[in-house]
Amino acid sequence: MTERTDPRSAPAPHVADSHGLIRVHGARVNNLRDVSVELPKRRLTVFTGVSGSGKSSLVFGTVAAESQRMINETYSAFVQGFMPSLARPEVDVLDGLTTAIVVDQERMGADPRSTVGTATDANALLRILFSRLGTPYVGPPGAFAFNVPSVRASGAITVERGGSRTVKQTFSRTGGMCPRCEGRGTVSDIDLTQLYDDTKSLAEGAFTIPGWKSDSWWTVRTYAESGLLDPDKPIRDYSAREMRDFLHKEPTKVKVEGVNLTFEGLIPKIRKSFLSKDREAMQPHVRAFVDRAVTFTDCPECGGTRLSEAARSSKIQGVSIADACAMQISDLAAWVRGVAEPRLAPLLGTLRDTLDSFVEIGLGYLSLDRPSGTLSGGEAQRVKMIRHLGSSLTDVTYVFDEPTTGLHPHDIQRMNDLLLRLRDKGNTVLVVEHEPETIAIADHVVDLGPGAGSAGGTVTFEGTVAELRSSGTVTGRHLDDRAPLKGTVRKPTGALEIRGASAHNLRDVDVDVPLGVLTVVTGVAGSGKSSLIHGSVPRGAEVVSVDQTPIRGSRRSNPATYTGLLEPVRKAFAKANGVKPALFSANSEGACPECNGAGVVYTDLGMMAGMSTTCEECEGRRFQAAVLEHRLGGRDISEVLAMSVAEAEEFLGAGEARVPAAHRVLRRLTDVGLGYLTLGQPLTTLSGGERQRLKLATHMGDKGGVYVLDEPTTGLHLADVEQLLGLLDRLVDAGKSVIVIEHHQAVMAHADWIIDLGPGGGHDGGRVVFEGTPAALVADGSTLTGRHLAAYAAGGA
Repeated sequence: MTERTDPRSAPAPHVADSHGLIRVHGARVNNLRDVSVELPKRRLTVFTGVSGSGKSSLVFGTVAAESQRMINETYSAFVQGFMPSLARPEVDVLDGLTTAIVVDQERMGADPRSTVGTATDANALLRILFSRLGTPYVGPPGAFAFNVPSVRASGAITVERGGSRTVKQTFSRTGGMCPRCEGRGTVSDIDLTQLYDDTKSLAEGAFTIPGWKSDSWWTVRTYAESGLLDPDKPIRDYSAREMRDFLHKEPTKVKVEGVNLTFEGLIPKIRKSFLSKDREAMQPHVRAFVDRAVTFTDCPECGGTRLSEAARSSKIQGVSIADACAMQISDLAAWVRGVAEPRLAPLLGTLRDTLDSFVEIGLGYLSLDRPSGTLSGGEAQRVKMIRHLGSSLTDVTYVFDEPTTGLHPHDIQRMNDLLLRLRDKGNTVLVVEHEPETIAIADHVVDLGPGAGSAGGTVTFEGTVAELRSSGTVTGRHLDDRAPLKGTVRKPTGALEIRGASAHNLRDVDVDVPLGVLTVVTGVAGSGKSSLIHGSVPRGAEVVSVDQTPIRGSRRSNPATYTGLLEPVRKAFAKANGVKPALFSANSEGACPECNGAGVVYTDLGMMAGMSTTCEECEGRRFQAAVLEHRLGGRDISEVLAMSVAEAEEFLGAGEARVPAAHRVLRRLTDVGLGYLTLGQPLTTLSGGERQRLKLATHMGDKGGVYVLDEPTTGLHLADVEQLLGLLDRLVDAGKSVIVIEHHQAVMAHADWIIDLGPGGGHDGGRVVFEGTPAALVADGSTLTGRHLAAYAAGGA
């Protein structure tokens, strides 16, 4: 008979087991108001709240930032000098932190040679495999790398050993880079008529290249005053030698007004200035110029594979490394399983695990040669997750930023399983999320609010999901919201005809996208939605495309400058006070001389974390004291920039401060749900969803008749989705055609017309599997989307 142990005599828990909480006390980052929370370790905690309520400030700006800063401090002062310096978050107590691994939605590096394979190390494993097993043998792993050029050199070297003597030496390195396209996979043909007007001379301003002004020292004046060309002769009258120098001359030192400069032919200069950069990373006007002036085609020498002929000639079982990288990853995983070589068992096992992780995470439809700059924010985040899935690390804190972004309802369950797997290995998982399906699996929920911006920043609820439902908070009230299927739909006024679409995985698709209505294009991840709309819409159609690419701008850029709102406000201040508009710009004449209009003074402490302190001269207001004496409607310019959009809309809409041009922009910002943003808030602090809605607000005044929105519900709280649907309705009712690429069931249910692609992703997709109304899609029930929409409409998740 087993003896019962008296629970009172059980041994006391070890003191090391008592540290089960991450304690945050008095957090004041951004809009947080002395927030204090206790987060359970080795559990899944979801942070909810309306957009702008302070979720990211608490999770990323406080917990993750302090963890990473403390890890950096463990390195030597010498090493810290090469690392980005991180300031301590504004918080009283942060206790119980563990190593934080942040998996965010920042787009991956948009380098022209960066691919899915290079970003995940899968290419490195493949290169080793082909260098060991490929026939014929062409060289070490570098011989299969499209980032490594082949190099040969020979010459004399001096060896000083027992006396100096000259020895002839040769050197060679075999790389896999295609010499024609230099590993980019594409070559370009330049239309010279887009670079200059040949009826003009250089002195008359012949160049039509963005940023090349007639007095530009480093570009135009180098050509005009080099002595190699006649600056007063029209370009069409150049001799053959002058034209050759003008277009193709190798870099040559010239002297312009006593300054040594480098003269280079126009075509190589354009290639270096514009074509060496990724198109997606260019500013819109520069991208438009490149689209006009340059035609990109697959490299005729390597066929777009980026690899040299030697690298393509070496094969395993009839497959070259170029063929392997072009395969869909799910197919490549199957091929690798068929490669049996006991000597390379560890390598093959690691490669199989990496490829299986792609499939498991829902990215099996990608190929390793896919440029990383073309991945969506959600795809980029899941690619970053791959290196953590098989990690042996435990007791670390994983921080995710809306991991379900870009996922079809069918794939959300798979993502939930991955989050739970990370937790079950003994890790702390912190997730910022709006999706009810992911909130439902949380062990602990922290809800911030009650509003956004200055109306948020407090914890309105902490507890379980069941307690959240009955809490009465904004999130609790809207957790079970369901948009009804639209009963009566609008009639189209025309159609946008897409014929023979074959971009990426599309299979010669013919489809008519109705105009004058709200059309939703949906389907599982990788089914071809973006390829159909962004890649196949006929040229010439008046399309305004609003996506989630980052807004380029420094910490000096803000919603007022980005939307053009500040220009009429400056003019109104200038007119009311009889002074120049430039005085009311913190980047121009009105800037505080102490901080140069930044509002803060940055102090570089060398190897230690830099300090930023509020400027004592202007007290953070960014303007000279004399400028702040000028008022409009009783307010100075710094007070206007400190207003929220909603406050500014009221202030600039009536009375002495009425500025109609600015009021129109503010109304559009309110319409897209950004009424809580501060006019002077740096753009660098905005989330992906906020960036997209800011772009939408700026484009709402454009003349285009067709709006294409790419997942506009990203970053939107459940309570805000209803407002978005109202905005889409207003756009359609104003005579616009709205095409939305979306997975959110509420948007699908509200559509007039649905185009569903699939049935799967990659080569299992690329076909239109349904066209019709939301009610017809539910009644049909044959597609994954139809079944999930039916469950949603019936009240199930």
